[in-house]
Amino acid sequence: MKYLSSNLRFLRKQKGITQNDLADQLDVQRTMISAYEDGRSEPKLLTLGKLCDVLEVGMEELLNHDIESKGRKAIQKRGINILTIACDEDEKENITLVGQKASAGYLNGFADTEYMESLPQFQIPTLSKQATYRAFELAGDSMLPLTSGTIVIGAYVDQLKDIKSGKTYVLVTETEGVVYKRVFNYLSDNGKLFLVSDNEHYKPYEVKGETVIEVWEAKAFISTDFPNPGDKKKPLTLEDLGEMISDIRADLRTLRG
Repeated sequence: MKYLSSNLRFLRKQKGITQNDLADQLDVQRTMISAYEDGRSEPKLLTLGKLCDVLEVGMEELLNHDIESKGRKAIQKRGINILTIACDEDEKENITLVGQKASAGYLNGFADTEYMESLPQFQIPTLSKQATYRAFELAGDSMLPLTSGTIVIGAYVDQLKDIKSGKTYVLVTETEGVVYKRVFNYLSDNGKLFLVSDNEHYKPYEVKGETVIEVWEAKAFISTDFPNPGDKKKPLTLEDLGEMISDIRADLRTLRG
């Protein structure tokens, strides 16, 4: 239980829960919460299980991972931290494709070896061998110029804190399902990620860090929709991105107000 006390204090404050509130939910005295956070006492196994449910964190992560310094782990469903990968007969990692129809099932089957093996698999030899990749088929037009049916290939991100503001990611979340968005990281401020579509007709929105199951940083895409020289849609520039960030900050100020 190396990090129990510090993680408990950090997650409780991040969720805006007082020691009294937490004590009521665990059915213990407030002084016990204080003792847990000071390292003077350790909760019994039953209480520890309740604590994980309230704080929405896996037991292994709560006890052995320095959350405040290293950030939350990306996969944290039902207290199990697992990344299921597929390999060929030579033990080389394959890229698993999650199509549009498979997206809903992926939320429940991402840790199921049998389910993952049932999905299409392929390899791209030019990608770096230093990462694990997964492919997701886009639905809708929220990320133009990438159109519906485009396959985005993402590299696995283990720590939520490693999400870089302004870059595009595939997020697998408990609340929004599988989404591909431009992400802005405000986890250290309010425990949330701000998700923005490149198509200006879609409104940005927030997701809580604890609802994120997997994160994949976009590295490549496959599309059968060839660019048309007559298209007036221009690629996103640094100036466009700067304006987008300014608009997002204004929206955040409004939300906080």
